[in-house]
Amino acid sequence: MIPFDEALARLLATAVPVGPERVSLDDAVGRVLAEDIAAADAMPAFDYSSMDGYAVASADLAGSGPWKLPVRGESAAGRPLPVLDPGTACRIFTGARLPPGSDTIVPQEDVARSGDEIALREAPRAGAWVRRRGADLAEGAVALRRGARLTPGKVALAAALDRPSVLVARRPVITVLCSGDELRAPGSPGLAGSVPESNSYFVAATARAAGAAVRVAPFVPDDAARAAQAVSTALRGSDLVVTVGGVSVGDHDVVRPALEAAGVTLDFWRVAIKPGKPLAVGRAELSRGGVVHVLGLPGNPASASLTFVLFGVPLIRALQDDAAPLPPRVVVRAAGGLRRQTGRAEFLRARLEVSGGELVARIAPNQASGAVTSFADADALIVVPADQDRIDDGDRLQAIRLAEI
Repeated sequence: MIPFDEALARLLATAVPVGPERVSLDDAVGRVLAEDIAAADAMPAFDYSSMDGYAVASADLAGSGPWKLPVRGESAAGRPLPVLDPGTACRIFTGARLPPGSDTIVPQEDVARSGDEIALREAPRAGAWVRRRGADLAEGAVALRRGARLTPGKVALAAALDRPSVLVARRPVITVLCSGDELRAPGSPGLAGSVPESNSYFVAATARAAGAAVRVAPFVPDDAARAAQAVSTALRGSDLVVTVGGVSVGDHDVVRPALEAAGVTLDFWRVAIKPGKPLAVGRAELSRGGVVHVLGLPGNPASASLTFVLFGVPLIRALQDDAAPLPPRVVVRAAGGLRRQTGRAEFLRARLEVSGGELVARIAPNQASGAVTSFADADALIVVPADQDRIDDGDRLQAIRLAEI
C-alpha cells in the first residue's frame, strides 16, 4: 500500500489535459477556461452616477450655502449626453454618464426642487456618488484567468466584457465499466442473489458535476476474456476509463488482469485508505497517440464512491487543466467519537450542521464499505490521519464538503 497523499500526487502528475473548444456563454457555466480574458476597455467604460439626483460642478458650491442652481438638461442611461453649463445642475439617473463639466452627484433626497431650480443647504463632497471609469478593471487588465472554473458570476463578467463566447477545456470523455455476474439494472428481473447496480449512477453523476461527458458501458461478466474485450472497447474514444469491481485478488476478480491484457500499465495498486484500499491506477498508450487514464475502483458501494470522490474528481479536473483540482478542506468539530486502527487514512461519512457559530460534523453510525446509505445521508467526509487512533467528541478535524467536489 502507498500513502494517500503520495497516491494522489502520482495520479495528478500523469494527467494530460484535453484540448480546448469554444462555447457560447449559454453553455459556459461549469466549464474551465482555456484562455485568459482581459478587459478590452476599462470597466466601467465611463464615469457614471450611482444615484438618482443632480450632476453638479463642486466648484460652483464654494463658500457658504445655501445654494440655488437652475436645472438644465437630463442624463439617463443609454441616452444622448448633455453638457453641464457652468453654474447649473443636470438631472441625472442611476447608471447615466456624467455630463462633461460635472464631477459630483447630489442625491435627489438632499435637495429641494421648485420648478426648474434646486436648492441645497450642504455642499456634497467633491466626487460624491460618482463611479469612476476603470473602478472595476483597468483597460487591458486580466479579468478571468486560464484554469478558472466558470461560475455564474464569472460568466456574467465575461458577458460584461463583451465576450459572446469563451475558449474552454472540452469535456473529458469518461467511460464507466461495472463488473460482476450478480449485477442487474434497477427494476429489471434477476436471479436469486442478484443486486441492482448502483455504483455507475454515483460515478456518472459525480463525473458530470466535475465537467465530464459520461458513457456507461454494459455490465462486464466475471469472465477474463470478455472483461479484456470490454476494457479494450472502453478505451476507444475515452480520456478516462473507470472500472468498478473486480480489482481485488479474489478468484472472480477479473478486471485487474483484464486491464493488463488490454494494454493498461498499472502505476500502482492498493492505497492506504479506508475504505477503498484495492484501487488500481494506470493508463494506456494509444497506437494513434494520446493517453487514456484508468481508475479501477473497488466494488463495494461506499468504497467505490469514496475512491471516485478522492481520486476520480481531481483527475477529471486536472484533465481540464483546472487551476484548483483538489476540493477545499474546512475545519469541523466532530460530534461523536470512535476508536480505530492506525496505518490507513480514513474518510468518515458525516452530516454537517452549525452549532455555536461553527461547523459540526456528525459522524454517520454506519461506516461499512458496502453501505449505500452512508453516501446518501452524508454531505461531508471527515479526514482522519493514518497515525490517529481515535476521535473524541469535540475534536477539530479537516473535512471535505461533498457539495464542493
